[in-house]
Amino acid sequence: MSDSKPKTMGQQLGRRSWAEPWKIKMVEPIRLKSKSDRQRALEEAGFNTFLLRSEDVYIDLLTDSGTSAMSDRQWSGMMLGDEAYAGSRNFFRLEHAIREFYGYEHVVPTHQGRGAEHLISQALISPGQYIPGNMYFTTTRLHQELAGGTFVDVIVDEAHDPASDFPFKGNVDLRKLEALIHEVGSEKIPYVSLAGTVNMAGGQPISMENVRSVRELCDRYDIRVYLDATRMAENCFIIQEREAGYSQTPIAQILKEFCGYTAGAWMSAKKDSLVNIGGWLAVNDADVFDQVRNMVVIYEGLHTYGGLAGRDMEALAIGVEESVDDDHIRTRVNQVRYLGNLLVAWDVPIVRPVGGHAVFLDAKRFFPHIPQDDFPAQTLAAELYLDSGVRSMERGIASAGRDSETGENRHPKLELTRLTIPRRVYTQAHMDVVAETVKSVFDNRDSFRGLEMVYEPKYLRFFQAKFKRI
Repeated sequence: MSDSKPKTMGQQLGRRSWAEPWKIKMVEPIRLKSKSDRQRALEEAGFNTFLLRSEDVYIDLLTDSGTSAMSDRQWSGMMLGDEAYAGSRNFFRLEHAIREFYGYEHVVPTHQGRGAEHLISQALISPGQYIPGNMYFTTTRLHQELAGGTFVDVIVDEAHDPASDFPFKGNVDLRKLEALIHEVGSEKIPYVSLAGTVNMAGGQPISMENVRSVRELCDRYDIRVYLDATRMAENCFIIQEREAGYSQTPIAQILKEFCGYTAGAWMSAKKDSLVNIGGWLAVNDADVFDQVRNMVVIYEGLHTYGGLAGRDMEALAIGVEESVDDDHIRTRVNQVRYLGNLLVAWDVPIVRPVGGHAVFLDAKRFFPHIPQDDFPAQTLAAELYLDSGVRSMERGIASAGRDSETGENRHPKLELTRLTIPRRVYTQAHMDVVAETVKSVFDNRDSFRGLEMVYEPKYLRFFQAKFKRI
């Protein structure tokens, strides 16, 4: 007699299921607009998902920046905002949290991450210098260029191969870095720019062994190492999971050790730290701190609020602590992997291994018939929205922009469409809908054509550019 009892997904797969380490206390209604309404909205937005109205979106995977759900502790902390112009007690709470969990001595709050990128770039980069890093990020590179510097990619070659299963595709290639030092001279390199879970590579991590080796190499040439710590909690989870010697080490301890190999960090706190606005720059060097503390007054606000309200700094201080909770970060990354694994099972081309904050669709393999100059990743983002109201974003030729000297389009090896999962916002049922949307477009991929750019802003064009169908 057969066993007809229904089985959970975990039982079907021969494992125990996991669940989110929180329960829902408040909900925000969302609604799927009709396809004709989505078509109208997409055309009005110039086929750029950044220009869609939020009310026209069903499941919003545009970004994880400022889109996470805050906890009851964070919301209650908002009521404790000290809105004094100078010396707010919430600043000192934030300063203490960053010192405790990241280990840096001096802290300057900013309105968000790019404010911190601007400060460190202006303070340390002189015209004609070179900034090596483990793949560019859009705003980071622009700030470095505006300060007169030139970004140089020294990431490992595996990072440019979306099909590679190399476990730490965010690693710096030490040979590339040392070759650059010999070519231009150490005095022409103000610092090495590192990023955890490298966004443009598909959310790929850097190992502890690698950051330790980068620091040792840079010490020999008297070059500083600075870190984009925006998604370091996710990076630390992958270290815990994949790197020998860390499987029993708490995330908070891994984070502090990693940061200990760097001279400072900037952060968009709108990601790992679970807040809707905020960022910071933290350094150990007192002279660098003196420079950026003076500059923040010009561009952001007094050095004890940096463009943030006291209530925002309080929520951020609490979010820093919550972000390194092992149960939280494990669940966060596993939800991303749940979506990625569904797509892999359906042979949808994605960046592998699945990253820490998003699933990146490989638009070159998705649409092999669309030339890169016809914006295949932008096309894919537009068609996903049209199919079922799911908003994603392009990370390819549109994001790469133009070469500052030649004016020609940069042609990155990776042409990706990013499905970015906000923290503590969507359920696995939402992930099922997203996966089915991607599969629907993939099954009909031969019927799609590319896009032509009809409006191009001067800087960071992917935010505001407009397109039309070819």
